[in-house]
Amino acid sequence: MRMLVIGVSGQVGGALAPRLEAVGSVIRSDSKSLDLARADLLPAALDRLAPDLIVNAAAYTAVDRAEDEPDRAMAVNAAGPGAIARWAAPRAVPLIHFSTDYVYGGEGERPWREDDAPRPLNVYGASKLAGDSAVLAAGGSPLIFRTSWVYAARGKNFLRTIAALARERQELRVVADQIGAPTSAALLADAVSAIVAKGLPALRERSARAKGLVHLAAAGETSWHGFACAIVEGLRARGVALAVERVLAIRSEEYPTRARRTRNSRLDLTRVREVFGITPMLWRDALAPELDRLATELAQVP
Repeated sequence: MRMLVIGVSGQVGGALAPRLEAVGSVIRSDSKSLDLARADLLPAALDRLAPDLIVNAAAYTAVDRAEDEPDRAMAVNAAGPGAIARWAAPRAVPLIHFSTDYVYGGEGERPWREDDAPRPLNVYGASKLAGDSAVLAAGGSPLIFRTSWVYAARGKNFLRTIAALARERQELRVVADQIGAPTSAALLADAVSAIVAKGLPALRERSARAKGLVHLAAAGETSWHGFACAIVEGLRARGVALAVERVLAIRSEEYPTRARRTRNSRLDLTRVREVFGITPMLWRDALAPELDRLATELAQVP
């Protein structure tokens, strides 16, 4: 099986590609070799690569910058995935695509279900929703995984940002009224590779049962403040020298951002358990190995 992984330079693609090598042949692609912003060039590129399965882990993820670059966000997150899906559908090539909790919006405490009506609050969420719609409209065997608060020991993300600030500052102020589940790229990669390992017929059948859309995130919930505290506590327990003395909880209004954020990023995980037999681990358990990796790296930095 020839599997094309788009976005290998990112967190999820980087974690997924090596795991899929145990299943078949992996074609690694980044924005230099396959640019989602150039939807017109994608069909010819896919003709040359001739994959049996496509995994699109690439996206425009700069949430605040997207407010000022809506055309680029839409090109990468909507037009590009739509072109891939329209190439894949008539060739019976399954497509796995990653989406986000940011397609939802509003308050409340009930976890979002896959059949809840999306209402994105910002350009990034709207562009990802447009991509989801384009992928599903193409037909075929698409499978969209909506996830939340993705991080890894590598790359640019909340984990590494808090780790860096905690080494420099005595006080951190972190939003405490936005609730979701921090999800490691490794958790996503382990789940998706296990699904793919069952074979393409099983993937097509379960994609159909899931109606092409499923939530996949860590179990449990916390705030960004709770996540930050867990990072600080975890690094300190691993012997990392930190300057931080206080991690203060603040309201969203005290930390204004260019793009509006939803306060409820909880995702209902019933469908991924029932259709795919996957029970995601708790977010704290998934965080531990990433903290191990990061602590090892930081121990080598003066």
